[in-house]
Amino acid sequence: MGKIKTHKATAKRLTWTAGGKVKMGHPGHRHKTGLKTAKRKRALRKASYVSTTRMNDLNRLIPYSK
Repeated sequence: MGKIKTHKATAKRLTWTAGGKVKMGHPGHRHKTGLKTAKRKRALRKASYVSTTRMNDLNRLIPYSK
């Protein structure tokens, strides 16, 4: 049986914490920022964590990430 390949595009966008959570940046922070409020842009700057529901999909894309 062959090795499972890592999905490189996903691996570049996410980082794993020591506790096993996955950190990601918010989408929608690069383009059309003139239409968004300052409060919204500040909130988009901060990283967020991937929900536990989506963790199963990520483990399939990036095996052995822990």
